[in-house]
Amino acid sequence: MTTQSNTPAGWYPDPHGAAQTLRYWDGAQWTEHTNPAQQAAGQVPQQPAAHIPPQPQGPDAKVQRQVQKQAGVQGGGPGGGTLFTEPVLVVNQKAKLIELTNEYKVMDQNGRELGSVTQVGQSALKKILRFVSSLDQFMTHKLEIRDAHGQPQLLLTRPAKIFKSRVIVSRPDGAPIGEIVQKNMIGKINFAMMVNGQQVGAIKAENWRAWNFAIVDHADNEVARITKTWEGLAKTLFTTADNYVLQIHYQLPEPLLSLVVATALTVDTALKQDARGWG
Repeated sequence: MTTQSNTPAGWYPDPHGAAQTLRYWDGAQWTEHTNPAQQAAGQVPQQPAAHIPPQPQGPDAKVQRQVQKQAGVQGGGPGGGTLFTEPVLVVNQKAKLIELTNEYKVMDQNGRELGSVTQVGQSALKKILRFVSSLDQFMTHKLEIRDAHGQPQLLLTRPAKIFKSRVIVSRPDGAPIGEIVQKNMIGKINFAMMVNGQQVGAIKAENWRAWNFAIVDHADNEVARITKTWEGLAKTLFTTADNYVLQIHYQLPEPLLSLVVATALTVDTALKQDARGWG
């Protein structure tokens, strides 16, 4: 069932994949209300008391502190409530003692969830190699950027590599958007954002550890910034979780906007994961 605005409110098969489950569509978006799909003949599931989705929760103090105190981002301004219309994106990797797949939550500056990023197409062999060594860093990796309803928005593919990384950014239907290409291996790491063979921007590390990046357009004007934030002593010592804040200075045109949004995930997949060495 498509999730377009002209779809009437009602109960439909759960788009999140829950078996034998109906989820209520309020005419604008999916709600949290569900019912078993197997109903008596002619029986209509009872509609929730409220015909509108629950109101967003208040600001998350922890996320606000991450944005304002740790990343130094003040007053990002109101956004449009989507991955592509918010001035600040908070990207937090899910903490795992043993990391076999990359998973991230994407929020706005107040902690409201906007989407997620999940590694897809990973075989059992890759998971085994990741568990026992770091050889998986040389293999192909694919990540899906999904919106708050779980619908794919962008696909990131990092082909198998030996030294320099390259990430291909495309639409869910496979239509190409551009590429993010690592330019050097020594010193402050830089990436070029390429579209149809032309450079439309660049990602420049501000230190040799490549934790903070300035993102510039084709004229070398800064349009966005990525700041790595400290995840806490326990996570630093015992997990592989990384947290980032992406600040976009103003509304960008396409395809630069999609490449900048993809960049917040690319730097972690292409750089941090490669920094693990040989196990």
